[in-house]
Amino acid sequence: MNSSVRRAAEILRDGRLVAFPTETVYGLGADASSAGAVAHLYAVKGRPPGHPVIVHLDTAEHAFAWAREVPDAARKLAAAFWPGPLTMILNRDACAGDFVTGGQDAVGVRVPSHPVAQALLREFHALRGDARRAGIAAPSANRFGRVSPTTVAHVRADLGEDVDLVLEGGDAQVGIESTIVDLSRGAPVLLRPGHVTPEAIAAVLGTPVAAKDAAAPAHSGGLERHYAPRTPTRLVPSHELDAQIAGLGARVAVLAFSRPDERVDYWIRMPRDPAGYAQRLYGALRELDGAGCEAILVETPPRDDAWAAVRDRLARAAAG
Repeated sequence: MNSSVRRAAEILRDGRLVAFPTETVYGLGADASSAGAVAHLYAVKGRPPGHPVIVHLDTAEHAFAWAREVPDAARKLAAAFWPGPLTMILNRDACAGDFVTGGQDAVGVRVPSHPVAQALLREFHALRGDARRAGIAAPSANRFGRVSPTTVAHVRADLGEDVDLVLEGGDAQVGIESTIVDLSRGAPVLLRPGHVTPEAIAAVLGTPVAAKDAAAPAHSGGLERHYAPRTPTRLVPSHELDAQIAGLGARVAVLAFSRPDERVDYWIRMPRDPAGYAQRLYGALRELDGAGCEAILVETPPRDDAWAAVRDRLARAAAG
């Protein structure tokens, strides 16, 4: 592993791309200080110009070097949740270029906890030798808008030869992207739900976390349609599932909590706990997307706050 990590860091230093595991999903990494490397990342991923990317670093100290000011709330959240699946939006330092921030005056930073990601970030920092410039810009390692990758096989199926190296790290343990909280405008604002809940953030800060508003900065995962299979996907309330299946028969694939229906050839039964469901979600969507059906029906998850992140991903997958 040490030689693979070293090779990956050298590839990044040379302006090329590396896919690597995090605890959330696999990321497609480029040198966050290089406009050329990030432009290549956007081209390979098919990411819209001006859509910001998150910068990954190995420590909170190095992450905060990308911000011109670090509020007390950010330090408290870093102590509680970093390394881990939380991204903070902070007012950017000059080292955060427009090509990373989408031209905004704020930058998203995260310290992932996966040991392979940590090893890569430390090695890249050692090669660069500059905490203010040794970040890795890393959206999910898939074509833009499609289902995020949680295994090496997913990355290779999506990106093929367009990525220079894929570091292996097993299945992603969280399975959905990081929580994003905006701290660039004073009070904390939730931009994207994830494994770290607003309630957990509020408990650390001693203040409520506001819902996303119209003035919120652009951010990863913020578009209406995202995380989407190619097969048309519908969210269906539990009481309507049987009728929808009856109308489509064998031409439908189903993601549900209940036991499989004998009328359906492709049915995945999902865990009833939100963390287990999230960990399984993207792999299940990819499996059903490959079934050759006319539609994917997804039984709507509960409305409980604990399911907010799962509901967000499913709503975007089914949008449009």
